[in-house]
Amino acid sequence: MTIAALAVGVPLWLVAVTSAKPQAEAIKPNLDLPRQWQPASNYADAVSQGEMLRGFLNSLLVVVPSVVLVLILGAGAAWVFARRTSKLVSAAYALCISGLLLPPAVITIVMELRQLGLSNTRPGMIAVYTGMYLSTSIFFMTGFIRAIPMELEEAARMDGASPSRIFWRIVLPLLRPVIATATIMVMLYAWSDIFYAFFVLGGGDRATLPLNLYQVASAQLYLNNWHLVFAYVVVMSLPMVAVFLVGQRKIVSGITSGAVK
Repeated sequence: MTIAALAVGVPLWLVAVTSAKPQAEAIKPNLDLPRQWQPASNYADAVSQGEMLRGFLNSLLVVVPSVVLVLILGAGAAWVFARRTSKLVSAAYALCISGLLLPPAVITIVMELRQLGLSNTRPGMIAVYTGMYLSTSIFFMTGFIRAIPMELEEAARMDGASPSRIFWRIVLPLLRPVIATATIMVMLYAWSDIFYAFFVLGGGDRATLPLNLYQVASAQLYLNNWHLVFAYVVVMSLPMVAVFLVGQRKIVSGITSGAVK
């Protein structure tokens, strides 16, 4: 626990104290408390000079549709995988969750997006995130649905409910714990991603928050301004910290749900 606390706590402390220092004190980042506190002006400069509002909007336009698609497609596929037991379905399930082990091939992704005309576009980035995190969603939801009694669906069928109605009115509402877990996990990963965003979006007016930070830092706007860099990081992390604090209990319950009948 001590090693884990140091590994996580020291970088967090470095970011927090440096973001509150003036430029002269932050040239060489260290763990000392600021002699002069100026967090408000640092955060204001990071937001205005770093064009964070535009990056925030771009991140929302990419992350939110990705999460919605991952949840809907994952829930639908998981329902089929959990209720059907043929060899073909089992093979399809193994293929879908193989994404948990196999890393995406960046060069192949970029080439395919260019052929489809989706390179440097938000729909292309949404498609990449959806494909990357769909395996995680299917894996958790399949185990959860297998623990749901079949009698609930059979009773609905006897009342004349169609498969789509059973899915939307019975199965999906019961998936709320695991849906919350998948939502938080996908948002945490996609919100802080810069690697795939760099190759797919390429920057410009469509840059997400992490990619926007890379751009302004590369343009030497933040040269020797470590207080602004760390202030940017703090502000960028606040939405995901809030999401995690609100849904942290759902993460544990969603992961363990379906593990034991």
